[in-house]
Amino acid sequence: MRGLGGDPWLLVAVAALVGLGVVMVFNVSYFYAQERFGDALVFFRKHLASIGLGVVAMVAASRLPSESYRRAAVPLLVIACVALVVVLLPGVGVVRGGARRWFHVGPLGIQPSELAKFAVVLYLAHSLTRKGERLASFTYGALPHFLVVGAIAGLVLLEPDFGTAALLVGLLGCMLFTGGVPLRFLLAPAVLVVPGLALAIWKEPYRAKRLIAFWYPDLDPLGVNFQLKQSFLAFGSGGVWGVGLGESRQKMFYLPEAHTDFIFSVVGEELGLIGALVVLALFGLLASRGFRIAVRHPDRFASLLAFGVTLSLVMQAGVNAGVVLGCLPTKGLALPFLSYGGSAMLAALAQVGVLLALARETA
Repeated sequence: MRGLGGDPWLLVAVAALVGLGVVMVFNVSYFYAQERFGDALVFFRKHLASIGLGVVAMVAASRLPSESYRRAAVPLLVIACVALVVVLLPGVGVVRGGARRWFHVGPLGIQPSELAKFAVVLYLAHSLTRKGERLASFTYGALPHFLVVGAIAGLVLLEPDFGTAALLVGLLGCMLFTGGVPLRFLLAPAVLVVPGLALAIWKEPYRAKRLIAFWYPDLDPLGVNFQLKQSFLAFGSGGVWGVGLGESRQKMFYLPEAHTDFIFSVVGEELGLIGALVVLALFGLLASRGFRIAVRHPDRFASLLAFGVTLSLVMQAGVNAGVVLGCLPTKGLALPFLSYGGSAMLAALAQVGVLLALARETA
């Protein structure tokens, strides 16, 4: 731990989340994998492989100085844009659940939107630092960032992946404000974004149904609200202390996507309110250590990078928890470090490596 970076508490939080994720993915996917693929351990083995690759990426990222990330900002953004275009090509992108979000490189399934989230954070940190006093001008300080991130969010939306696109817009607003762009430059475009989001929602019937279901959770419990109702049953059954590890009933083909987007529901059922609060506390610890690195780092670029990376991980965790608890409309965002998903795990652990590298420079 001492060799990886200057923040052991950050490593403790991430290790605890990943460890719990290993247990829960094995626990939740066992019967589902046996029923669907005839191999109860297929998801578990892939999950362990993604963690192994993620740890390698984390160690490698933790050894790079912040100057290396500064130089990689624009090239990585270009690579992310090309990958987002390539995945949309018929015959290249793999369609799952009606969305074209993946393509295969050998045995590996790559999700370009995971790379895009980090590329956007890296680009914003680099650009906001380079512009300096020009941030006070809307033409130079705000508009270019709106156009670049808007284009990337638009490509993600074409997959379609509304949740990640909304996350990118949220990251844009928070990083511009933190980077020194005047608030008045953010309010006017925000007003224009609302009609665009409304159009994107109503253009796709399933998005409109999800929004209506969010406002009326008792509507169509066997249809559009089925997943949310099963999530409520899981949390309600768990109570304070949970029904016990491995004893979940909702994972037995009642709760769809239990090993990915709704794994937090099974945590609430088996480990109860206490277990769910422990998970949220670990993300709180991650947030506090990441923002501490951002505050303490003497370099403006590295400080903004640490802020953006931390915000990206914590914001996604907050959205996932909000969805499974019925506080936000249903979106397809995984819970970092816990949910099954190779690209998501690899990207999350690599970003932890970035935080560890920046933490070393603050020591």
